[in-house]
Amino acid sequence: MNTAPAYTVVVPTTGRPCLAECLRSLAEAGGHAPHEVIVVDDRPGTEGVLPLTAAGPLLDRVRILRTGGKGPAAARNAGWRTVETPWTVFLDDGVQVLPDWSRRLAEDLRRAGEGIGGIQGQLRVPLPPDRRPTDWERTTKGMENAAWATADMAYRTAALTRVGGFDERFPHVFREDADLALRVRRAGWFLVRGRRVTRHPVRPAHWWASLPAQRGNADDVLMNRLHGRDWWARAQAPRGRLPRHLLVTGAGLAGAGCALAGRPRAAAVCAGLWTLGTTEFALARILPGPRTAREIAGVLATSALIPPLAVRHWLRGMVRHRHARPWGDTG
Repeated sequence: MNTAPAYTVVVPTTGRPCLAECLRSLAEAGGHAPHEVIVVDDRPGTEGVLPLTAAGPLLDRVRILRTGGKGPAAARNAGWRTVETPWTVFLDDGVQVLPDWSRRLAEDLRRAGEGIGGIQGQLRVPLPPDRRPTDWERTTKGMENAAWATADMAYRTAALTRVGGFDERFPHVFREDADLALRVRRAGWFLVRGRRVTRHPVRPAHWWASLPAQRGNADDVLMNRLHGRDWWARAQAPRGRLPRHLLVTGAGLAGAGCALAGRPRAAAVCAGLWTLGTTEFALARILPGPRTAREIAGVLATSALIPPLAVRHWLRGMVRHRHARPWGDTG
């Protein structure tokens, strides 16, 4: 019988309670157990105890590293750089692997030829069966179609070593996985999708959760610098609404400028364009949802704030990453 290659699981965490569910599901998967589970504690401080006992029979294989709040890319790097197995499997602390996950992972690894550098797991985001999903739930649901998401991604450890791992210039959980995938493929490996399935529940979020997410516009600027403007297609990433946000924000600023300059007609036209753009954005988020008073109020508020915030982060990225060079380029 062809034995599946050994693997190590790396789970970065900021101490969220869902880590216990992640470890418990990993222990219950049985079958082809990991050689080691490396939990990387990326909390800025050391307060609180991580729920490691949830790992049950895998507890003696759990090892903790601490990175002190350096971000997910740095946390994953700290983890995989201590791995001694041929494969490294990255899991987010918010996922739950299914009971047959380890068996299907073994099949994925066993079938991987030498040219395969990474194997992505299939993500499933359950939604409420009795109502329409909220805007936040639909956003999370989009992870099912995300390419090379490290919520469940197995990489050949040699491939990680070749490309240097994650680029720590990506400070958030956004685009650092796409950047790594593009570099692994550029180094000559293929990335494929596996058969194993991982559950990714929608975690509770405040009504303003979509606002901090706009920081990703700065990361998109970095991706442009590192991989060219066609990276969207190569990374299988959907294009966002930044062009529309630029137009809406420009109309709002122009309207304010015209009003201050004593040009009421021009100000009214610009204000009308801003209103139309903001209304279209809000309706695109409200109509597919449950349309409760709470959901509508939150979407209306954030729909007015998101365009200028997105533009602000985009401009910040243009300044911060204006001299960014591809990984390993010292020229």
